[in-house]
Amino acid sequence: DGGDISQLTAAVPAASSAPVQAAAPAGAGTPVTAPLAGNIWKVIATEGQTVAEGDVLLILEAMKMETEIRAAQAGTVRGIAVKSGDAVSVGDTLMTLA
Repeated sequence: DGGDISQLTAAVPAASSAPVQAAAPAGAGTPVTAPLAGNIWKVIATEGQTVAEGDVLLILEAMKMETEIRAAQAGTVRGIAVKSGDAVSVGDTLMTLA
């Protein structure tokens, strides 16, 4: 569609700056959170998939721009919390990497 695509690497926020969410069980993995508010355009990673640092996990659309959310670390995708079309806010957990 000729739209612009931005790239972001999802980072794990420091505990002091993490949004208040239900506590994850010990050993549950590292959450991948939304860096900006928008709509999930496409979930690329699948449950159980092994990803490398920098792999695209999903694409978030905000203000008519597509933003690639990339893995900040290698791991296995666990607990995908969103699907295409979902609206997300800054800090929402999108999925977990174990």
